[in-house]
Amino acid sequence: MGRRSRLVKGLTVGLLLVSLIGVSGPEPQRAAAFTDQVIQKGATGLNVVELQARLQYIGYYKGQIDGIFGWGTYWALRNFQQNYGLKVDGLAGLKTRQKLVSVTKYDEQWIRSQLRKGRRFTYYGGVKRSSHARNEKHGSGGGGGVVSRAQNVPQGFSQSDINLMVRMVYAESKGEPYIGKVAVAAVILNRIDSPKFPNTIPGVIYEPLAFSSVADGQLWVGQPKQESKKAVIDALNGWDPSNGALYYFNPAKATSDWIWSRPQIKKIGEHIFTK
Repeated sequence: MGRRSRLVKGLTVGLLLVSLIGVSGPEPQRAAAFTDQVIQKGATGLNVVELQARLQYIGYYKGQIDGIFGWGTYWALRNFQQNYGLKVDGLAGLKTRQKLVSVTKYDEQWIRSQLRKGRRFTYYGGVKRSSHARNEKHGSGGGGGVVSRAQNVPQGFSQSDINLMVRMVYAESKGEPYIGKVAVAAVILNRIDSPKFPNTIPGVIYEPLAFSSVADGQLWVGQPKQESKKAVIDALNGWDPSNGALYYFNPAKATSDWIWSRPQIKKIGEHIFTK
């Protein structure tokens, strides 16, 4: 056998060994159902569809399942990561995807059939929600919702609604950290979504004895800062640092025994947020 023939034979054997090692070696770890890619804001496609559906299955994402990773999906994912002890980065990496798979179900066939039919829908069958529901506010692209944190009025709200909410956040959270301002805004939205409260921003804010800043007139004192406006937009886009709270109070100022009886969720700044 000539030198060239031996060289070709050696290369062939080497390639075969590499091939066998590749087949028999350990497969890379992945989350079932999802592909291996990290899913992040701006992504589109079936990975995002699955992400939205799984987040919606356990109540974090409330928008339309459209396969577009916008702000609603981003904040839903961050809230999920925070509550499940994961790194809070808004990226659906391996650990986040694995946790989602372990705590949710995903009817891939049904959801894909809805997409093929061109339907705007939610995981729970596309029941039309009322105009104030936050699933109409989270959309990004195609749905007419908020595309970025600082532009566009979400569907279902008028500019006067937004302005009133900004005033409320400013009056109720002076001196609070930014996340505390977002949490106050989220409480207003949580009340809108709860059957226990009125279903409009004015209805919630002006409900008798609901907020001290309304009762003492502080709601109309001063000019709201830009930070309060940003906090409202972040809350409308789905960020809820309060973890679903319906009430909050400052323990140094609270005079009601009833508020202390509410199950406490967390403390942000000087406010305690409760169910």
